[in-house]
Amino acid sequence: MNNTVIYLFAIMLFLTLACSNENTEACYTASADDEETLRYLKEVEWPRAYADQDTVLLDKILGEDFRMIDQSGHWYSKEDEMEWIKKNATNNDSFYFDIKRFEILDNGTALICGTGHILKDSIRSEYQSSNVLVKRNGSWKAVLSHVSGVKNLNE
Repeated sequence: MNNTVIYLFAIMLFLTLACSNENTEACYTASADDEETLRYLKEVEWPRAYADQDTVLLDKILGEDFRMIDQSGHWYSKEDEMEWIKKNATNNDSFYFDIKRFEILDNGTALICGTGHILKDSIRSEYQSSNVLVKRNGSWKAVLSHVSGVKNLNE
């Protein structure tokens, strides 16, 4: 397993255990603003960054330690994702993300999982996505994304 993933899971486990004990100072209390911010980030800003090939916006969303696992199981870094967005315009007719799991944990970590729906040239497709975000210095940063189940719905 990749050392970065082991490191991220170890941190998440440590923070979860710290919050489950009597040490509540280490715990994070989510606000309504956090939920609104995260939903806007996932449903509006993240898709806009890809649609507009906006590397400045994508840089704001992704943490420096961001990792992406694509539908084929390949791993990519933030730098890989930034290069990809520069070279690949999405040109979708429409896109929306249907959030199926939204949770802000007591350790300042958010899970946003669901289904992406794409329409391009009369072809409808969808994919499943899981995202892990961490609040750092007052901003939510994506640290992990996993995409799977990409399928053409016209077939």
